Amino acid sequence: MAAEQTNESNLLAPLAGEVIRIDHVPDPVFAQKMMGEGFGIQEPSSGEIVAPVSGEVTVTTSSKHALGIRTDDGLEVLLHLGIDTVELKGEPFDLESAKHDRVAAGQHLGSMDIDAVRDAGKDPTTIVVVTNSADRLDSLAVQGGRCHAGDVAAAATLRG
Repeated sequence: MAAEQTNESNLLAPLAGEVIRIDHVPDPVFAQKMMGEGFGIQEPSSGEIVAPVSGEVTVTTSSKHALGIRTDDGLEVLLHLGIDTVELKGEPFDLESAKHDRVAAGQHLGSMDIDAVRDAGKDPTTIVVVTNSADRLDSLAVQGGRCHAGDVAAAATLRG
């Protein structure tokens, strides 16, 4: 008899701040779950960024505001630093991972200059979303409240 595979996976807070449900994120595309289920980190108190999950980096952007990671159990997780920050052309961000890198949950990925984001008139709320939620998630239980980078922010129950 084969060992039973776990159907739960934790998603970590990528930075310190206040964990909020995705429908409270101040961006309608994310709040309406058009990109999938997830959560936000509002009012970040530190710019240190850590990996929300373990897996392979599948997406990087020249603007350094977003990073995609595919977990070994098939979740496709997007880390999006701030709201409308693509317009900042990478200036306040320093992400150190490249496409095809393997990362571990909680591993340091880089930093975001929160003051520079705010000074540019942007919201530093950071979003973690499972872009293949419809295919891979049964549910996502978000843990609200203050958190440190690397704390469990949500528990995903996986399909099949």
